[in-house]
Parts: sequence; C-alpha cells; structure tokens
Amino acid sequence: MGKNSYMAMKTELTTGLITSDLKDLGNAAKKLASHAIKLGGLGFGTSFLQWVAAFAAIYLLILDRTNWKTNMLTSLLIPYIFFTLPSILFNLFRGEIGKWVAFIAVILRLFLPRHFPDWLELPAALILLIVVAPSLFADTVRDSWVGVVICLAIGCYLLQEHIRVSGGFRNSFTKSHGISNSVGIILLLVYPVWALVLDVL
Repeated sequence: MGKNSYMAMKTELTTGLITSDLKDLGNAAKKLASHAIKLGGLGFGTSFLQWVAAFAAIYLLILDRTNWKTNMLTSLLIPYIFFTLPSILFNLFRGEIGKWVAFIAVILRLFLPRHFPDWLELPAALILLIVVAPSLFADTVRDSWVGVVICLAIGCYLLQEHIRVSGGFRNSFTKSHGISNSVGIILLLVYPVWALVLDVL
C-alpha cells in the first residue's frame, strides 16, 4: 500500500513538472513571437523567406549540375535568383567583386573554352546578369511586386514541369530524386506568395 501511494505521488509530481515546463515553453514562445514582431514585423519574415527562396534556387541549380540530373528548365532559376537574391549579396556582386568575376569568366570562355567547365555556364550567366542589368531591373523591378510576380510565375512553371516529367503529382513526391526537387520548388513558391499576400494586406 505504501508503494502504491509513493508511485501515485511520483506520477503526480512528474505530471506537475511536465505541465509547468509546457506552460513555461508556451510563455517563451509568446515572448519570442512578440519580440520578432517588434524587431521587424512581417517584413522580417519576408526577408527571411527571401533568403530561403534564393538558397532553394541555388540548391536546385546545384542538384541539376551534379549527378541528380533533372529535366527541368533550370536556366529559369537564373532570373529567379536575380530577383530573390538578398540585397547584401546582390550589391556585393553588382560591385567590383562581381565585375572581376564576370571579367574572368568571359576571358576564360573566350580564350580557354576547353578549360571552362559546363557547370560554370549558368553561375557565370547569373554574375553577368547582375553586373550588366540596367538600373530599371536592378533597382526598380527587382524590389517591386513585378519581380515577385515573375518569381511566382517561374516557380509555378517549374513545379508544373517537374510534376509532368515525374509522371504525376504522386510520383514527384515518391521517387528518390523527385522528393528533393519537389521540396526545393515548393520553397521557391513560399516567398513570392508571402510577399504578394503582404502587398495585398
């Protein structure tokens, strides 16, 4: 009888501790959300999703250039990255560093074409696009809803093509290579949808 009451007390004590910890965790989550809203509000979420989208596009580009070959039109990822690349990286590549990288890429492509690997063509095209883009695209369209709509159109087209090439929606999420591509493409869609919803609100 003493052992049963001891077990009951121990169970009540454990349950009480877990409940207390869950309350503390809930309070901490509320404070985190409150501070995040104060820090940057919904704009912070947009910039975070912009980073995620840009790196998802780079990830898909890398997947296509490695042994995970896809049948997607991956050249569409270049304008997508152009429009979603965070301003810090975009301005870095638009400056002197980008000019030097573009210069070296053009020299290698022109004079040493055998030593210029195929997998470098799309990244070199991205750097060239960033460096030579007129300010209308680099400063105005990129930071407006037009750039977001272009990104959404690219993401929808790539998702539709990926599903078609995979043989249906189900296959695009069940094949071994299809899962990583599907997740990457869905990440491409999250940022433009979020940004358009915020523009509407």
